[in-house]
Amino acid sequence: MTQNSPGRAIALKVSAVFLFMVMAALIKTASDDVPPGQAVFFRSLFAIPIIALWLWQQGHLHDGFKANNIMGHVWRGLCGTTAMAMTFAGLALLPLPEVTAIGYATPMFTVIFAAIFLGERVRLFRLSAVALGLIGVMIVIAPRLSVGSELGSVATLGALMVLVASILRALVQIHVRRLVQTDSTSAIVFYFSLTATVTSLLSMPLGWVFPIKALAWTAPGWGPIGLIICAGLIGGVAQIMVTSSYRFGTASMLAPFDYSSMIFATLIGWVIFSEVPTPAILIGAALVIAGGVLIIWRERQLGMDRSKSKSITAPPGSPN
Repeated sequence: MTQNSPGRAIALKVSAVFLFMVMAALIKTASDDVPPGQAVFFRSLFAIPIIALWLWQQGHLHDGFKANNIMGHVWRGLCGTTAMAMTFAGLALLPLPEVTAIGYATPMFTVIFAAIFLGERVRLFRLSAVALGLIGVMIVIAPRLSVGSELGSVATLGALMVLVASILRALVQIHVRRLVQTDSTSAIVFYFSLTATVTSLLSMPLGWVFPIKALAWTAPGWGPIGLIICAGLIGGVAQIMVTSSYRFGTASMLAPFDYSSMIFATLIGWVIFSEVPTPAILIGAALVIAGGVLIIWRERQLGMDRSKSKSITAPPGSPN
């Protein structure tokens, strides 16, 4: 059931975006000791009881367990889990605002993939908005790919990882648009956390005690593990708040508030990590946000309100 309550919808959406940024900060803090695969495992595992409790309270627990398109959930899980792991790896190597800005590329790639895989008609206006957004992304990552920097540097690797994660998240949104035709929102949310938990276990042989930056075999202590567990619990609450926000407002109304993540990322990065966004990040992020807002506006004009599918995916720029 839905009801029109814009104030409540916006409050839920902005709060969810903030919690996703807090989750990212916790993962970034623990990244020296906890490798990406292990971070994905704990983030996903400890989100499951939060989501299950919410589904039970809403009376949708049975729907959450019912999966009609098994392979659809598998592919969505594989793409989403890989995107999450690459984003977490990027958080260990890049400033939080930069990861957030690159993550804004997801809606641009979604428009492209929707035309390729779903047969959506994309006219000049949306193509221009996509081009504007991709130019912004290139401005953000250009310093990492410049002649003066080594292509193999950890910062360059981090930027490429986050960019690939944005592409994978766009594929996830395409999968979700197909899944909502056969499965409930409850099932899609629940089975993603389940498949991400199981899939992340495959990274265990690669060394769960092998931090991405330390390059040394050291077992993480309870402190870093506790941070990741908190990140999982917060991520589960944030996902519920995103989904709940679409009960009170339309996707076209709520979508622009996804970009409040840059404000939160900048503040958290400055206060906790002493990270100050460079002019390239700010200019590039502004262009990407402008392109995203234009796409949102155009889709609203065309009546393409994808409330059900958007309620399942994390906001652009957030670490899934």
